[in-house]
Amino acid sequence: MTALDQEREQHRDDAAAGTAVGTTEPVAGEAALVDAVVPTGRTRGRRHGQLLRIRGDLDVRWRIGFGVLGVAVLLIGWHVAAVLIGKAQLLPTPGATLSALIKLQSDGILLPALWASTFRILVGYAISVGIGIVLGLLIGSYRSVESFFEPQIGFLRYIPASALTPLFLFWLGLGESPKIWLIVLGSVFFNIVMMADVARDVPRELLNAAYTMGAGRWTVLRRVIARHSVPGMIDVARVNLAAAWLMLVIAELLAADEGLAYQVTRAQRFRSVDTIFALLIVFGVIGMASDLALRGVRSIAAPWSRA
Repeated sequence: MTALDQEREQHRDDAAAGTAVGTTEPVAGEAALVDAVVPTGRTRGRRHGQLLRIRGDLDVRWRIGFGVLGVAVLLIGWHVAAVLIGKAQLLPTPGATLSALIKLQSDGILLPALWASTFRILVGYAISVGIGIVLGLLIGSYRSVESFFEPQIGFLRYIPASALTPLFLFWLGLGESPKIWLIVLGSVFFNIVMMADVARDVPRELLNAAYTMGAGRWTVLRRVIARHSVPGMIDVARVNLAAAWLMLVIAELLAADEGLAYQVTRAQRFRSVDTIFALLIVFGVIGMASDLALRGVRSIAAPWSRA
């Protein structure tokens, strides 16, 4: 038996003795790395429950249960606050809000307004994401492109897009064009900057490996940088979608005759707070649905990136 084998045996004996007397002190040395299980069959360390485990997996039933519990707590808190205030014109109850939502649907107002706003978001944000992907990949991959666009984007992205509304009305009229382009300008610079950061985060080792295997610049850009950036870019689109909805609301509040935000303005004129709350809930539901849709796209487009 070599000296190393004797040392290993000594470490094992020490670990067994420590377990027998109930100590939980970690065993130093090579045996601590080789022997993950002590002779009694128990693993070292303390096992954490799945509810409080850091970055651990959680059973689907627990996730659904906590989600339902969170919604229930929110509704109960909302109802209690409405009852304590006692003024429906200031804060309606969840039941009154649901009734207002049903009335919007029965009056034939909800679906046309929902479609008008959704159409504007789909067109405007699709243009914004497309521009963000192309310029983000180029800026994050080529220093020359970054140097060309950096001063322009750095200047333009600090101009509030909402301040351009009067100009869009002068230039494009009162149709759909000013609303769509307001959505584009209100989110495109965020998409470009954040997607460029995603492209920059592609590991240098992947690029070097591709070059070593004979790949050209176009192949590296298309099959390494672009593919590696897919999940990060979808996450960027999820984050900045909120900015697109914000710009839609601004556009519809200032110059529109249909849409969800336009209906909010009409409800304000008649002091229908329950209708306003109902429309806000619709905004929230649409936002959750769009976020889940983008998550689904991420899982399909980049299944290898799942945590």
